[in-house]
Amino acid sequence: MSAYKFHRDFLWVVALLAWSVSAASPAQGRTPQSPTASSPAPGASAKQKATEDKPVNGPSVSSGEEQVYRIGVEDELQISIWHEPELSTTAVVRPDGKITMPLLNDFVVIGLRPDELQTLIGQKLKPFINEAQVTVIPKTIRSRKVYLMGNVGKQGSYPLNGTKTVLELIADAGGLTQFAKSGSIYVLRTENGKKTRISFNYKKAVSGKADSLTLFPGDVVVVP
Repeated sequence: MSAYKFHRDFLWVVALLAWSVSAASPAQGRTPQSPTASSPAPGASAKQKATEDKPVNGPSVSSGEEQVYRIGVEDELQISIWHEPELSTTAVVRPDGKITMPLLNDFVVIGLRPDELQTLIGQKLKPFINEAQVTVIPKTIRSRKVYLMGNVGKQGSYPLNGTKTVLELIADAGGLTQFAKSGSIYVLRTENGKKTRISFNYKKAVSGKADSLTLFPGDVVVVP
């Protein structure tokens, strides 16, 4: 073998080895790919699930919607039509949720606010009166009630025409009896179709260490 051929073969082998090392090694200056903003950090999904599964502490009792008056059964309504005394009337909501008016006969009013009923009556009167001015005033409200049962002076239903707390309701009933378990009082409430049970600490409320629970229509207060 000539010296020229040996030198050429040696250079070829060196070049091949250099190419193999270069292909197997990462490029110079390349940094590991950082996680993108959309990729969750390790353990993030578990933390997120724990947050989503965290129970809510009790039902909310601050909802203003529950305190908005809506027409109910047995409520007495004064309905006045401006300049139309023969159409003005006083109506009591029947058990089927309807009232009767001249020209309009029977129609459902239960669940409406007074202003919604005013609009409804105005629309129904359009074939007879153009732009009738209607006023609806609840004269007697009998549908908003709360209920008290157990070891109290007087069990039964009580009207809820304003804001009333559990302490005030118990006071209206003549207070607790000597057999009442003041530490076990609770309120049964239906919210969004679901029944809930709310504990009430009578001793803390009486001493001023805790707020007395505000009642909603339909609440049942139980004194064991």
